[in-house]
Amino acid sequence: MALGPRLDLRQSQSLVMTPQLQQAIKLLQMTNIELQAFIVQEIESNPLLEREDVEGGLETGVAENGDGEPAGDSSGEDSAAAQDSYSDDEPHTPDSAEMTNSETLLESDSAALDTDYENVWDTQPTPGTQERGDEGVNWMQQSAGGGEDAPDLENLASQHTTLRDHLLSQVNVDFEDPADRLIASMLIEGLDDAGYYTGDTEQVADAMGCDVERVEETLDQVQRFDPTGIFATSLSECLGLQLRDRNRLDEPMQTLLENLDLLGRHDITTLRKMCGVTPDELTAMIQEIRTLNPKPASEFDHNVAQPVIPDVLVHRDKDGGWVVELNNETLPRVLVNSRYYAVVKKQARKKDEQEYLIDCFQSASWLVKSLQQRAQTILKVATELVRQQNDFFSKGVQHLRPLTLREIAEVVGVHESTVSRVTNNKFLGMSRGVFEMKYFFSSGVGQNLVGDSHSAESIRFRIQTLVNDETPDSVLSDDKIVDILRADGIDIARRTVAKYRDALRIPSSVQRRRAKAIHA
Repeated sequence: MALGPRLDLRQSQSLVMTPQLQQAIKLLQMTNIELQAFIVQEIESNPLLEREDVEGGLETGVAENGDGEPAGDSSGEDSAAAQDSYSDDEPHTPDSAEMTNSETLLESDSAALDTDYENVWDTQPTPGTQERGDEGVNWMQQSAGGGEDAPDLENLASQHTTLRDHLLSQVNVDFEDPADRLIASMLIEGLDDAGYYTGDTEQVADAMGCDVERVEETLDQVQRFDPTGIFATSLSECLGLQLRDRNRLDEPMQTLLENLDLLGRHDITTLRKMCGVTPDELTAMIQEIRTLNPKPASEFDHNVAQPVIPDVLVHRDKDGGWVVELNNETLPRVLVNSRYYAVVKKQARKKDEQEYLIDCFQSASWLVKSLQQRAQTILKVATELVRQQNDFFSKGVQHLRPLTLREIAEVVGVHESTVSRVTNNKFLGMSRGVFEMKYFFSSGVGQNLVGDSHSAESIRFRIQTLVNDETPDSVLSDDKIVDILRADGIDIARRTVAKYRDALRIPSSVQRRRAKAIHA
């Protein structure tokens, strides 16, 4: 066969991920906090984008009840949204597995859900709020004895003493030698969040140019600082420092601290023999250890946990159904300033200026359309999620049914990957609490003779409930839990119960029996 160059024509299909499509998919899986930061960046870089907050209501959807009918007769725009949310004329959601043209979204009709979309982003204060706030400030100023120039005490940030400042104040008092103060300051830098010293005394000695013995003497001295137990190198040493401060660190207690692993396994018999005490004395020693603080630096932890803000809100309808709403407090509203675009376009003379304006306008239009599609997709998925898990919302977690991404995707009309992106790091709030939307997806286990299966999450909840109801005389083994679940129509294997028990961090029946005997 002769070798030589030749020209061939080949035809093939491929999925092209345009930058616009990549942005739409990225927006879909963003959390609202990430979306806020992204929009701020886009507004800074695109002069045609502007953010506007307007008054109005929430975009809503109505979930069907167990009979497949709309739960409640919501009137007005809410009812229209429920009826038209799955019409054939709605725009297609940006889906990486289905879209092949980035222009599809821009050319589609944006009114997929017949709701007042202009009123989704309601962030204006409630009428009268500002007046009440002003009255409160004036009252505070008058009660403080000041006039218009008096400080607003309600807006003054409280000062918290950090652990480092608290320890440095003690260093300045207890150490006279500047070198010892510097060593103690370096030891402070070696503390972890719990208050344990995780540094290396040899490295401190090398850095200071002194003997290791001097660093260890300083470490021994700072271990007497407040809070008690600070600068310990292990849990047993931390507890020992606190017991020493109480004058309770005798030989039996020291032996108990050296064998905390046996206490963790509730091996009371071995501990009693090693400590040489009676059962009542050992019980008293264990109770005293439980009063100690294993993390002495915890009282200086002023990091306030930020509450999770739900993306979707679910509440009861007046007729007993469920109404699904987007949380308007977390949704930004972005508009394209078409008037400014028209004015600037007339003044643009150069070709590169005109091209820049066109790019900015197309980018802004795409972003606005993508945000609308994102909100519509989240609402549709959440509405179907509530419809599928109606028993959970009505009766509790024990009625959570098995559910997969494919079931939701088939009803909503999108790909599974889209449902995964929508439910990832998105939260749903209701009267029972705030749940991650991923929580409602669970595999089915425990199928009985009829063919009904149960959610793995509901079975774990059932196991946890059985263990919580135990008494010292009725500790349930894994086999007994299996029998109870089978009596309730849940056919599950013993190894599955053991796996769920380990996932819930529930000790074995032997360890639970020992622990309950101690507390009895």
